[in-house]
Amino acid sequence: MSGRLNESARVMWRDFLLSVAAPGHRLSRIPETPEAWAFGLGAEMETELAELVVAGTKRATATSLEGLLLDGDPMPQPGRYSVILDGEQRARCVIRTTAVHIAPMDSVTDAFAWREGEGDRSRAFWLEGHRRFFRAEHEELGIPFFDGIPVVFESFEVVWPPEICDNAAS
Repeated sequence: MSGRLNESARVMWRDFLLSVAAPGHRLSRIPETPEAWAFGLGAEMETELAELVVAGTKRATATSLEGLLLDGDPMPQPGRYSVILDGEQRARCVIRTTAVHIAPMDSVTDAFAWREGEGDRSRAFWLEGHRRFFRAEHEELGIPFFDGIPVVFESFEVVWPPEICDNAAS
């Protein structure tokens, strides 16, 4: 679920923009104000997943397409920036989406499961965890669940803060 920037996210976004306005830095385009959101559902999972991003382990995420559409959240787009929050709604980093594709859940690849960075990072672990997560989400939304549900597979890079940045030339 995404939303407007809280104070923590506003400060992080401001610091990121000021960093790219410094001499020697450049953005190819001025980014739109991002949305702020957390991975997962519930404070514990949100913090756990934010920690995986900060640690450099998590560089991908997956969302049920129907869940995304019913929630009214924006479709991820390559080049779009987001401020990632933890379970206490504290801004942890700024990410930039690098790739998005929609495919059946059960078509997830080993490489994508590894980039998502959860558990043992295997495809089997990914499928087991996402079956539980998406089944519960779909039941709550009143929509059918099956292994071939359309999923939005999103890859990203961390662009701020500098100590966890994936590319110093962001």
